[in-house]
Amino acid sequence: MAGIAALGVAMLGGTITDLGPWYQSLAKPDWTPPGYAFPIAWTAIFALAALAAVSAWLSAPNANARTTTIGLFALNGFLNIMWSLLFFRLQRPDWAFAELVALWLSVLVLILYCGRFSRLSALALVPYLIWASIAGALNWNIVQLNGPF
Repeated sequence: MAGIAALGVAMLGGTITDLGPWYQSLAKPDWTPPGYAFPIAWTAIFALAALAAVSAWLSAPNANARTTTIGLFALNGFLNIMWSLLFFRLQRPDWAFAELVALWLSVLVLILYCGRFSRLSALALVPYLIWASIAGALNWNIVQLNGPF
């Protein structure tokens, strides 16, 4: 089920993401990862997030912890999709950056919460936190180079 949820978030986020003329016209910092890096990174992140969700759910000490785990992963998926909507569809990198702070915090909360009973879950989410940090820096630089929006 975690794999299906991760796939659903990835597919919805992918359909919202538009790398067309508007995105291409944005000034981006020199260190922007190449375009092919994004689908590779997100595929790995979603696979690791599914692994983290399953590991945390199986290791949770009780039903309340399992429910909280599912809720935290669901919130994270919602925030992930919202970032794509704000950045690409509404073309508001400034709003997307503010939302990305919440997304980043949700990943950190997942690591801290799930890590209490599943070391594997916490470790599997570290690449997500790193990538969200890179995305945040990139998003902020895009706002600085192109704003106001």
